[in-house]
Parts: sequence; structure tokens; C-alpha cells
Amino acid sequence: MYRLYTLLFLALFSAVQALSSTGNRLLVVTEDSAADKEKYSILWSDLESRGYRLAFEAPKNDKLALFQHGERAFDHILLLPTRSKGLGPSLTPNLLLQFINNNGNILLTLSAESPVPSAISSLLLELDIHLPPDRTSLVVDHFNHDTNSASEKHDVLILPKPSALRSDVKNYFGGGGVIAFPQSVAQELGSSSPLLTPILRAPETAYSYNPKEETETVEEPFAVGGQISLVSSMQARNSARFTVLGSVEALKDAWFDRAVKIPEGKAVKTSNRAFAKSLTAWTFMETGVLKVGKVEHHLSTILESKAGNDSIEQSGYLNPKIYRIKNDVTFNIELSEYSIDHLSPFIVPPGDKLQLEFTMLSPFHRLDLQPISTILNSTIFSTTFRLPDQHGIFAFRVNYKRPFLTNIDVKREVTVRHFAHDEWPRSWMISAGWVWIAGVWVTIFGWIAFVALWLWSEPAYQQSQGKKRQ
Repeated sequence: MYRLYTLLFLALFSAVQALSSTGNRLLVVTEDSAADKEKYSILWSDLESRGYRLAFEAPKNDKLALFQHGERAFDHILLLPTRSKGLGPSLTPNLLLQFINNNGNILLTLSAESPVPSAISSLLLELDIHLPPDRTSLVVDHFNHDTNSASEKHDVLILPKPSALRSDVKNYFGGGGVIAFPQSVAQELGSSSPLLTPILRAPETAYSYNPKEETETVEEPFAVGGQISLVSSMQARNSARFTVLGSVEALKDAWFDRAVKIPEGKAVKTSNRAFAKSLTAWTFMETGVLKVGKVEHHLSTILESKAGNDSIEQSGYLNPKIYRIKNDVTFNIELSEYSIDHLSPFIVPPGDKLQLEFTMLSPFHRLDLQPISTILNSTIFSTTFRLPDQHGIFAFRVNYKRPFLTNIDVKREVTVRHFAHDEWPRSWMISAGWVWIAGVWVTIFGWIAFVALWLWSEPAYQQSQGKKRQ
């Protein structure tokens, strides 16, 4: 009976939890909570239906604190644009970076209608994300804009959903339909940081300019074409996520399922609601989260009579601390991917490789891990190899870091010893030693033959012919 009550309690507890793998406490920073609740009501209802507990706070609220007793008071932060130049003492760049370092996730939204606060500009510079120097610049496109709402200003971009960054990278934001981006702020990503990844780039015909400069031509735009990132992401080394959305208007109710039309095109409905869900799901750790299960390694015996995985037989116990040089060893790792509300078997994208490194100071082996079995919620990857002819302290390491996936860095240290005195192969088993063995025995038998010949060969003596004379 006690177990039944425990199971029921756990079921009810899991039902009220958010779909995020890191928590459900979401802080929404806004200056006008009443108006923003009405403008973004669909977004709030979608987040609440996914289990998030929303807390609306003003940026300069003295009682606002991101940390309590040394721990995060919130799991995620959604920053809406503000009209003030600062965000208050609780939202300084240092505190926001500390929040990220403590595994917190942040979704930052911008708008060309609201100047970017200096605290936000400083924070983005720390992350190598650059904004236009003037605070009123926006992105326009004369070929991919909504003719219904922006027939003159061309500042409402109509774009397809993001495509895959590369063929070997999973796309969490794609799909059919178009997205409307009104009053977007351009972002330019630095090339020196491997942690930055663009989610959505502007088309080649777009550019950023200051609308206050009423000129017919723009001589030196901040960025043009593919240089402009409309939605950017930064995944820290601890896998915390920071996303910059260049158009907060794209999240408003007015642009969810709205009819738009590009020049010389047909009227279509926007997919802003679906894109907002996929963007918040990735930022708040509902998708693209890898979990490591069992990590095992053991000695193996390779059976020549069998093929495939059946030819590898475990010998000895699991996860020994010491191996011998030239041992055959098998390494297994279990991986799952958290997707929305459940764990599923992780599948390596086509064109990508999950690899194992057997390393000391540098890798001695770098081998592809192959999936050998799949269970309900995980995939087991494995490889078998022969240890190098080098003793010392080694490590099995799986270092898998890809865009939009949480980082995996698994390391298991082992000792590799040399042969013991009674483990060397006998000399007669080494074909190269047969010449020397033959030389030894030839020497022995030659010496015996010489001694026998010496012992059994008596010298001949001559008889004397008479007495000696003096």
C-alpha cells in the first residue's frame, strides 16, 4: 500500500513539472506587465500549458533577486525590451553571466522600437555578439517583406523557417511555413567564439540601416545579407543556453497565424506560434538535451568462428582499473536524447560521427563508436580495439560537442601496465628467434661432440728401438 501511494505521488508530481529538463521557474522581465500579458497572451498560455510557472517582474524592482542562499531563484529568464537605459541592480551583466554559469537559460528579445539598454549591449559584447552602434537601426528587405503591413517601409521580413546549419547538424527549428519578423534588430556574430551559432540569418537582399537617416541610399550599412543574424544562440561550456531574438514583435498574438504576402507571391499564414514554441523549447532545455547512461569497459576475447558483435566475448569483470598492453578491450556508452517530455534513443545525424579517444597526453586511438543495440529510451554505442604497446595512465574519453546539442565529455581513467615476467611469449613461439635457438643448440651439440671426440680419441705412442746412449 505504501508503494502504491508513493507511485501515485510521483505520478502527480511529474504531471505538474515543466517539460524542461532543468526546471519550470521562468522569470519574465517586463516594464508593463499588464500590457505585455495582453500582447503576448498566447505565448504565456503556451508556456503555462507546458508546465512553466511564470513570474512577471519589473527590471528595476528592488526585491528582485536571481539568487537566494547561493542558488538560482529561477531556472530561466525571458527578457522583454525596455525603454530605460538600464535594467536595475539585479540584472547587471555580471549577474546575468553568473546566472548562465550556474546553468540558467536566458531568452533575450530585442526590438527596433525600443533602444537597447547599455547593460544588454555590454552583456552581448562579452559574448562576442555585436549590435548596430546606433540604437534605432532595423533590418529591411525590399524583396522579402509583407506587402499588407509594410508596403512602404519594408521592415516586416517574411522568411521561411530555418534550414539545417550543416548536413551533419540536427535542425530543431525547421519545418514548413513562413515567419514574420517585424522591426528586427540585426546581430553580427564574432568569428572567434566556437560557442556562437546562428539560428536564422537574413536573406542576401536584406540590410540594416538607421531610419532616422532620411537618405535615398545607404552608404555604409552595419551589416548586409548573410552577415545579419536575426536569431542567435550561445551554448556555454556547461551547456547553459542564451538566445537572442531580434524581433520581439514576432512573439505577439497579432503575428500568430496572420495572413501575409510577399511581393509577387500568394497570401499565406505565418508559423510564428510554432517557431516560438520550438525556440523556447530549445532555449529552456526541452529539446537537444543528451543524457549519458551506463559507461562500461572490459577485456574481450575475439572469437574467429563468429562474426559481428557475436565474435566479441567479455572476459573478466566490468570496469577494471588496470589493463595490460596489447589487451583487446571493449568500450560501451549509453546515450539518450531528451525530447519535449521523454527520453528517446539518441541517433547520430547522418554525416556525423560519435568517437572514442583512448588518450594519455594526446590520443593514441580515435575510433568511431557504432550503435549495437537500442532499448526503449537509449542507444548503446560500442567499439573494440587493441591497447597500444605503451604503459602509463590512459583515459577512455568521449568528447561530443555539436551545435544545438548539450555537451558530452565523459572520461574514465585506467592504468595500462607492461607484461609481467611470466607473460612474455616463450622463445620457441617467436619465429624470428628460431635462428638463435638453432645457434644455441648447434653450439651445445658441437661442444659435446668435441669433448666426446677428445675423450675417446687416444693418441698413438711409438715403441722404443733400444737403450739410449749417453
